[in-house]
Amino acid sequence: MNSVQPATCAVLALAALFDGIAPARAQTVTEADFFDDLPVVLSVSRLSQPVNEAPAAVTVIDQDTIRASGFRDIPDLLRLVPGFSVAYTRDNTWAIGYHGMADAFSRRFQVLIDGRSIYGAAYGAVNWGELPLSVDDIERIEVVRGPNAAIYGANAFLAVINIITKDPSQTPGAFASIQYGEHGMSGVTLRHGGGEGDLRYRMTLSAQTRDRFEREVLDNTTPISLYEDSQTYFVNGRADYRLSARDDISMHFGLSVGDWQAGLSSHPEEPAGQDISAQYVQIRFRRVHSADDEWMLQGYFSRNSSDAPNVIPLVPPVSPVPTPFMLEAGIDQLQTRFNLEFQRNQRLAPDWRAVWGAEVRHESVESRRYFNTGDSHDGTLARAYLNLEWRARPDLLLQGGAMLEHHYFTGTDVSPRLALNYTLAEGHTLRFNISQAYRSPTFFEQKGDLTYYTTTGTAVAQIFAPSDPLEPERIVSREVGYVGLYPALHLQLDAKLFHDTIYDYINSDGDPASFDNRDDFTVRGGDLQANWQPVPALRLSAQYARAFIHADPSVDKDLEDSAPRNTFSLLARYDLGRGWTASAGVYRSGRMKWLSEGDWTEAFTRWDARLARRWTWQGHEMEAALVGQDLGEDYSEFRMENVFSRRVYGSLSIKW
Repeated sequence: MNSVQPATCAVLALAALFDGIAPARAQTVTEADFFDDLPVVLSVSRLSQPVNEAPAAVTVIDQDTIRASGFRDIPDLLRLVPGFSVAYTRDNTWAIGYHGMADAFSRRFQVLIDGRSIYGAAYGAVNWGELPLSVDDIERIEVVRGPNAAIYGANAFLAVINIITKDPSQTPGAFASIQYGEHGMSGVTLRHGGGEGDLRYRMTLSAQTRDRFEREVLDNTTPISLYEDSQTYFVNGRADYRLSARDDISMHFGLSVGDWQAGLSSHPEEPAGQDISAQYVQIRFRRVHSADDEWMLQGYFSRNSSDAPNVIPLVPPVSPVPTPFMLEAGIDQLQTRFNLEFQRNQRLAPDWRAVWGAEVRHESVESRRYFNTGDSHDGTLARAYLNLEWRARPDLLLQGGAMLEHHYFTGTDVSPRLALNYTLAEGHTLRFNISQAYRSPTFFEQKGDLTYYTTTGTAVAQIFAPSDPLEPERIVSREVGYVGLYPALHLQLDAKLFHDTIYDYINSDGDPASFDNRDDFTVRGGDLQANWQPVPALRLSAQYARAFIHADPSVDKDLEDSAPRNTFSLLARYDLGRGWTASAGVYRSGRMKWLSEGDWTEAFTRWDARLARRWTWQGHEMEAALVGQDLGEDYSEFRMENVFSRRVYGSLSIKW
């Protein structure tokens, strides 16, 4: 059911608030201001570089963009990246794709938070919902659009999403925010930051509830109930201590717990709820010899678990087990990871820079449901990398590097990259890039054994069986990019054309199903992002992508249709003056087929709007905002029954 009346009231309220508010006085954007606004990124090569010197295409989502979007869930922010498809699936998971290949698990992305990988080794999933992280604590998100295994190793296959949180020095004092709205959306976040002498710290506590989709929906023509309520609670903290003039140490920790509903009324074999928890601790030591010479040693431990018990009667009887035997249909999982990494950044000569390092990781998974054993599976991987940057001429930058990696399933692989950045004229740069990357099979792809038993231990059905030894997926990516700055027009452009070939694609088939490697296929197309600021009060960012997949049906009959032909987004922000700001977002995706358990979803256009005011009250910084989401037509995400409808929420924050 649409929330028509509240959404309509919100639109009227927005119109009333706009009425009579004078726009901010137009000012001139100078050329110096324009060039100073060019983002500097760290994620592409582990070297600090302006985006026009990076060896691959990158999108930066900063604090202002996050606030203007009105999004409160981190995956939603990826709608602002050209070529990305984002959908909330079911059971509190998210599906994310880049130029297609999107399924219920984000298996082909490397996702980092302050250098800590949150890619799940069990199924390749990124457990976005249980991250102990608030959007209020994010400094920026850097998204490398393309393979980057030369820097981050296997699974940096299609893209790297690097989430960088705020330094404690940026969060002094106390901060509180509250959100409340329709569809069960509410949240409370409390943060305190401070320090003394050489110590700086911050700590955040948060409670979040969600119920994303319409509860009563149709499965084809059958009415069903969709259960998606979730309550998640978390705490995280960070402390930075300066040991000396050149040494510092940083310590991070996080803990989250959740009580999530799940499943459909038409599928009683699926657990109706799950209890989740996640913990991590991370320590980093850094020594700075000079502005161009430093090294870092980092270690972290993470643990993720979920428990979803479910016992149902076998109705109708399934041979050879008659009713009233009960089916054990619960789901359990435990994943742990210990990681140790060393990195060195150096300037070898006036025109040469280098970054090199090594990493070792041990990870284990345990799930009686998915591996048919109470024992754990584990493995250790090791990798070493080197990346060189050579400024051959003032207008020519060459970069090359490689990752040597030994994986516990697939042995030793090398992932190289070579890039050339040529400055045609000041503010206009061409980029040529060729790279190779691998994606190692997950524990479930290699060793998954999904078998259902009765409560007395009798096997009823085997859905997945362990696979024969798998080869890693391999991608060879070729890219031509352009970064253009047009000060007279106050415009920045970033465009790329790409042609990727993917080999040894991993897919499943059979009864029981198992995974195997398939033939190669190609993905080609282009990305475009533009940032335009005609006056200081107005900023617009637009993203567009067009992609084509060419694959034989034997690889995956739905693969070609997993990439929407066109995706587009636009976010506009306007400073109305006297503390008022307004923003509006448009998000367009073409028709596509989500892989694995996903459905065909029709093309949709989503309209969001946000109106906010900042003011000072008794010396405290205040902000109130009203956000309307999907103010147009309803649309479906991932499955046809996942109906996202109009909704409104309000928020209030205070700093003191």
